[in-house]
Amino acid sequence: MRRYVIVGLTSGILFGALDAVINANPLAQRLYEVYRPIARASVNAPAGVAIDLAYGFVLAGIFLLLYRSLPGGAGWVKGISFGLLASFFGVVMASVSSFMMFNVPAATLAYALLTRLGEMLALGILYGLTLRPKTT
Repeated sequence: MRRYVIVGLTSGILFGALDAVINANPLAQRLYEVYRPIARASVNAPAGVAIDLAYGFVLAGIFLLLYRSLPGGAGWVKGISFGLLASFFGVVMASVSSFMMFNVPAATLAYALLTRLGEMLALGILYGLTLRPKTT
């Protein structure tokens, strides 16, 4: 349980740091200009931190629940499998929906897709290297 709490907290912090790097760099600012008319004027940082921490714990818990079902023998391979799975449900589906519903440049969608894929793979590898379900 202690390991889960430490990894959940660490991954939540990593999630927030990666989100900041992905969204606040000059390239992202230029690509996300299309969203300016509907973007908030300011960010609620405490809420963002709380959400990222919650995501870290939820993703770590889901990884543990799926661990035995994930392909791969080594933990890091299971982590990559989990990262790809999480990316499909959380990133690919959202990107395709955005493509279908909004007039967003392909470069913006590709940037979001690739950076979020990298984020999920990094988190998955962290989980794969650090978490194992208890054997009973």
